[in-house]
Amino acid sequence: MQSTYPAEFTRDYGCTEAEWLGWLPGATRQATIERPAPGLARVPVAGGWLVLQWQVLPPRQIALMRMPRLQVRHQFEAVDEAARLAFMRYFDLFMQRGGG
Repeated sequence: MQSTYPAEFTRDYGCTEAEWLGWLPGATRQATIERPAPGLARVPVAGGWLVLQWQVLPPRQIALMRMPRLQVRHQFEAVDEAARLAFMRYFDLFMQRGGG
């Protein structure tokens, strides 16, 4: 598990947009999530915000297996390092699927 999280980073998730949106409330501990536009969410974190922007990528194909992909940009606004670490440790654990 990471020991620090920068204020901004991008990740690929192996899921569909529908799956991502279904998991997001649990990953944010049922925070009130604002959805001002498609592919955009704002989550309150420790007096600041986590802004999530995503786009669907072409599926990853390995032999006959095809895995959906979603690229997500995480941008913390006015959230200190300790609060980012606490939030993302839970978020990562919740979003983890199938081990690893």
